[in-house]
Amino acid sequence: MSNLNDFLKRKNIEISLHRYGIEALGAMASGLFCSLLIGTIMSTLGKQLGIEILVDVGGYAAKMSGPAMAVAIGYALKCPPLVLFSMTVVGAAANGLGGAGGPLAVLIIAIIAAECGKAVSKETRVDILVTPFVTVFAGVALSLLIAPPIGKAAASAGQLIMFATELQPFAMGILVSVIVGICLTLPISSAAICAALGLTGLAGGAAVAGCCAQMVGFAVISYKENGVGGLVSQGIGTSMLQMGNIVRNPRVWIAPIVTSAITGPLATCVFGLQMNGPAVSSGMGTCGLVGQLGVYAGWISDVSAGNKEAITAFDWTALIMISFVLPAVITPLIHAFVRKAGWVKDGDLTLIRN
Repeated sequence: MSNLNDFLKRKNIEISLHRYGIEALGAMASGLFCSLLIGTIMSTLGKQLGIEILVDVGGYAAKMSGPAMAVAIGYALKCPPLVLFSMTVVGAAANGLGGAGGPLAVLIIAIIAAECGKAVSKETRVDILVTPFVTVFAGVALSLLIAPPIGKAAASAGQLIMFATELQPFAMGILVSVIVGICLTLPISSAAICAALGLTGLAGGAAVAGCCAQMVGFAVISYKENGVGGLVSQGIGTSMLQMGNIVRNPRVWIAPIVTSAITGPLATCVFGLQMNGPAVSSGMGTCGLVGQLGVYAGWISDVSAGNKEAITAFDWTALIMISFVLPAVITPLIHAFVRKAGWVKDGDLTLIRN
């Protein structure tokens, strides 16, 4: 056993939830952002502005989401160059064969292929042949074997969540909003989770609501401690910046979570907010306004497909209220009660402590 542990340490193979569930998952989301997401934004802008080259570039970017995710995962796992370069093939195979659940298939298969490649890297005199052969063979063989069932399972889970949200919009609006919002603030990728499950429609709208409640909520209630810099870094950056304070005093999280439990069902039951753009956008909230751009991209697609007559003033009102206004109003009100109870005090939300 000690020999195996020594080998894994020498190869930098760390079998842990942190390495795979946080680092690799977060990197996969970055790969999605740099391919599918940016490609969708470019295509949407190109179509709206009549700029054909943006549409073409966006199309190519979107098609490379599989390789982009796999390379990002390989980078997070600290793969040597030959393994990292081979991940492009693995990603293309896993994403292509994984169908609607391609991102989840890429995550699982890319991790296994990367670790196999790392295990044989520089162990022979013909490393230039052995390392890419093992990495590509492991990745593509696994893709052929397990990517389709993984994809179907992920797609089924996502469809079940979306169906349940349509059937029970109030209860599921709360559940989806709270869970995805919490995942956004935790050091895991809510965007990757939404992408892996293909979370769109009303469930996607609830997910957007939960993420916005966390980001805008934390930005507003911590304004006294963090000023404009904190407002921007959390409001359009990430609420994950508050994780240190949450660990020190978990009660600072009460107001954003309760807010997400309120705005989620408002999104599903009152405003009927749907996120029919890229599923990855459902887990982004106001980060770079990606969630809002995703909703807008969904509107454009629905109008083009004839599923929606036009983008209305009510659509814009719903998006603005759920994304910005309600979190900015509700979270401070709830936080005031939390502070009055003595659970949170001045300085508990300060981002930088001297």
